[in-house]
Amino acid sequence: MNKVPQFRELTRAELEQKRAELMDEKFNLRMQQSQRALDNPLRLRQIRREVAQVMTILREDETNIRKLAETTTTVLGDAKTKDKKK
Repeated sequence: MNKVPQFRELTRAELEQKRAELMDEKFNLRMQQSQRALDNPLRLRQIRREVAQVMTILREDETNIRKLAETTTTVLGDAKTKDKKK
């Protein structure tokens, strides 16, 4: 399970990608649960909490409570700009 400080080091795009991955995994686990083929039922709880942590960090950035990590330059030298919704 990832800890909150590890999530805080990610950029907005990385956090949104992580959230999408977690939601996909949660969907797959719920399908397994409905078929009674779920190996680790506690994984659903872990994923639900990780999604909440990611969403909290994204919301803190939107409301300017705490800023996210800035993007870094890529291999090509292009600096990604931070996408702010207004």
